[in-house]
Amino acid sequence: MSVGALLNGLLVSVVAALLWKYAKLSEHAATLEEELHLTRRSQELSEARIDYHAALLALQEHGTRMVCTGKMHTDRICRFDYLCYSSEAEEFVFFYSNSSVMLPNLGPRRFQPALLDLSSVEDHNTQYFNFLELPAGALKFMPKPVFVPDVTLILNRFNPDNLMHVFHDDLLPAFYTMKQYLDLDDEARLVFMEGWGEGPYFDLYRLLSSKQPLLKEQLKNFGKLMCFTKSYVGLSKMTTWYQYGFVQPQGPKANILVSGNEVRQFAKIMMEKMNITGPEEAAKEGEGTEEEKEKETREDYIVVFSRSTTRLILNEAELIMALAQEFQMRVFTVSLEEQSFASIVQVISGASMLFSMHGAQLVTSLFLPRGAAVVELFPYAVNPEQYSPYKTLASLPGMDLQYVSWRNTMEENTVTHPDRPWDQGGIVHLEKEEQERIQASKDVPRHLCCRNPEWLFRIYQDTLVDIPSLLEVLKEGLKTRPNLKKSKAASTVHPGRVREPQCQTSVQATNEAKLTVSWQIPWNLKFLKVREVKYEVWIQEQGENTYMPYILPQQNYTFSENIKPFTTYLVWVRCIFNKNLLGPFADVLMCRT
Repeated sequence: MSVGALLNGLLVSVVAALLWKYAKLSEHAATLEEELHLTRRSQELSEARIDYHAALLALQEHGTRMVCTGKMHTDRICRFDYLCYSSEAEEFVFFYSNSSVMLPNLGPRRFQPALLDLSSVEDHNTQYFNFLELPAGALKFMPKPVFVPDVTLILNRFNPDNLMHVFHDDLLPAFYTMKQYLDLDDEARLVFMEGWGEGPYFDLYRLLSSKQPLLKEQLKNFGKLMCFTKSYVGLSKMTTWYQYGFVQPQGPKANILVSGNEVRQFAKIMMEKMNITGPEEAAKEGEGTEEEKEKETREDYIVVFSRSTTRLILNEAELIMALAQEFQMRVFTVSLEEQSFASIVQVISGASMLFSMHGAQLVTSLFLPRGAAVVELFPYAVNPEQYSPYKTLASLPGMDLQYVSWRNTMEENTVTHPDRPWDQGGIVHLEKEEQERIQASKDVPRHLCCRNPEWLFRIYQDTLVDIPSLLEVLKEGLKTRPNLKKSKAASTVHPGRVREPQCQTSVQATNEAKLTVSWQIPWNLKFLKVREVKYEVWIQEQGENTYMPYILPQQNYTFSENIKPFTTYLVWVRCIFNKNLLGPFADVLMCRT
């Protein structure tokens, strides 16, 4: 080989090496630039900072991790590390690697019918959450992810256009879900995946966090693949008290787990976030001052909800005058269509009575002071006993509200609107015979949700309130009305276990024996002012399925009736405060006669 050829070969090799190195440097620079761009996209979402390269490496090497609480999809909430969402496929993605964690690992049972409910409304097929799975290696062929550095709560709003649903199904459940997890604090971000727009009450959702909530539609603006570094998915159902009739006609939930105390704590926090001071808090602030005396003498007043389009009170002015005269109070009207929500809550939080036609606005009764009355008006042919979300709310232990319902029984005092659209009570789209049947009906039968035309026709009527009958109902319903100024929270403190339970036995004859049971008072009793204390004792013969229950006022008692010699009895003892506050049973006693 000539020297020239050798030099040419060396030159080509050097140039190739330089070009390769330049290409690699350019590729690395492009990668860095893309990472910086994607990091900036992440920063657009949050003030939090994130190391994009470290986050991407963690996702590629460790994949997604999931740990859930709850045995069934109806009570499950899951925490994820690096749960991703493809805005193109509109699917959540679980990237699995050898380091992935999935508890519970349900396999195909995850789709029977879902991993969990995204809404607090139980087992509704439009609210199910699932994800699809991909190997972490698939990330090489997918758009580079944008990482959300915030701790997020991913959920569905059930119906953000309806105030009852906003509070009952979204705000209360989200508030207490966030209380369950320390990192779901005021800096957490809510992500709504149901697909609705903001809706008229979006500012109320903003009160739950200092971060702007994200809508499903907005996610595609940040990238084709979004990965939530830490997220919680699902909502607690512990605060809901009503079911809407998807499986059986609507009514109170069979097992209500929330009390008025939790509802009032929520209402208090929401009022603080709206910069509203309620009368109870104001009284505490002015305790022992002239301000307190002024508040004690401040006059009570009544609030009437006014509607401007549907379910009108046709003689609203006459009703207001009658209430003012009957109760010797000022009467104020409030309107969701004309006033800010905060200003309405400010008025309601000091009211003695709240009047309204049946409707979502009555959920604001959760802001009423203790001792206030909720008066719900029902149109013709609508049975109050069948539609009771607000009666149930007012009746929660610890809400300390009175509830009264009035029903229009005079057909001539109602105005129907058969020509309106079906969702506002119109029925002209129905067969003529069905229209005639509905118009002739005097009572809407129990029905399932949600498009029953007879229910819609009747609930959207306008009503001329028969004032004499309403006042009669109020007179009867408010007979035992508590002192509004001095009403205090009802005690819900439960007794502890009775201490040192013992039994002694003696045989009197071949067919006669005695069993003496004694115990000491619960430890917490000496710290409480309790009106009435009693004790419940269960006695069961060993091997039998039934037991004998006793309610006793004293701490020891000798039983002789039905007590047999040479027999073993199992004995349980517990304390009862104020007739209905039950304590736990002490450890079972085994007593041999």
